[in-house]
Amino acid sequence: MDCLPHADTALPTLYLNRWRAWLPERAGEDVPACVITDEKPPAPSVPALLRRRLTPLGRAVCTLLGEMSAHERTTMPILHASRHGDGHRPLDMLDTLFEGEPLSPARFGLSVHNAVLGVYSIAFDNHASMAALAAAGEEFEALLSEARGYLAEGCDSVMLILTDSPVPERYRIQTQAPQHPSAILMELSLSPAPDAVCLQARAADTTDEPAQTITPPLLTDWLMGGSDLIARTPVLRWQAFEVMDTTPAG
Repeated sequence: MDCLPHADTALPTLYLNRWRAWLPERAGEDVPACVITDEKPPAPSVPALLRRRLTPLGRAVCTLLGEMSAHERTTMPILHASRHGDGHRPLDMLDTLFEGEPLSPARFGLSVHNAVLGVYSIAFDNHASMAALAAAGEEFEALLSEARGYLAEGCDSVMLILTDSPVPERYRIQTQAPQHPSAILMELSLSPAPDAVCLQARAADTTDEPAQTITPPLLTDWLMGGSDLIARTPVLRWQAFEVMDTTPAG
């Protein structure tokens, strides 16, 4: 199913102040300190009763939000986008319903799209504005559109979370389903913090280079110096480069 184009077609410039990623598929590889590869992240600040109910993806999101001290920024909105949510959980429940079995209320509570943010909010006592999105493969574009809205309304910064998760084989579309779970967090603003990265968009010609489905591993490679990103809706080429320090010497 094709999505309707986003209404916002301006060419934006944003600043990435901080980022973290969880890529368990890259365990043993040379990755920067801001990328964790633990198969089951510790989520130490989440109470044990809640932590036991989280999948590794949920634990990763809570771990990275804790590392970025998002709970100390009580006015910073947190936006989470995921195409498949927490993967197996909601789809396994469909099978349970098909088989005529009753659903567990606790299992249902953690299968909804905003469940991970809910656990994080409880664990860290963070009552900032939070939202969960799905956009049929254009989650990164949807996150940017939402973030720019918050920033235009006066928020100093916005925390973006993009996650992806495998789905059961019986529901999988070969070209669209990831093989491994992953997550990336990005704090964006309209003005740079020290050591920020400038994210700049320009119109893209997809004749020779098609637009991409943007995933956490692809974003991580981009931020580590990979080739430009080409977003799909609107079609934009995103470049990332370090902000030059213009502070006078001495």
